[in-house]
Amino acid sequence: MSLLRLFTTKTIFKPTQVIRSFSYAPTLLHGKEGVSRGDGPYTVHFITPEGEQIDVKATEGDSMLDLAQRYDIDLECACEGSLACSTCHVICDQDYFDRMEEPSDEENDMLDLAFGLTETSRLGCQVFMNKDLDDITVRIPSATRNLRVDGSKPTHH
Repeated sequence: MSLLRLFTTKTIFKPTQVIRSFSYAPTLLHGKEGVSRGDGPYTVHFITPEGEQIDVKATEGDSMLDLAQRYDIDLECACEGSLACSTCHVICDQDYFDRMEEPSDEENDMLDLAFGLTETSRLGCQVFMNKDLDDITVRIPSATRNLRVDGSKPTHH
């Protein structure tokens, strides 16, 4: 029996019967599953544009963007970490900057668009925690170049 014939000969809906389907998809959230605020062996110090220092705990592989979202730190992310903007621009201390891997060409291209670019600028979505970066301090610039025209900011899910 052909597939077309199978579907055309069966009655799927009856006028007196309502058929409802149910589907399930897992929820996708930012960050790592099972990691919450205060977890992790590493410390990161964020300096806000107003000069406030916020100390947070991090685990291996957390990006600065993941941490900012987990701890509700105001670090923009218009592209949701897909390396397509410069809104998560952070400025790192020189000592820690020298310990990081070199930025990729794609990251350098996006950094060229960042407001207040410095020699130690990186994108927060591209700086990943490891033991060499424990106790790092990152500064959030006072402004960003955000191409969103409605003025809204993405929020943590």
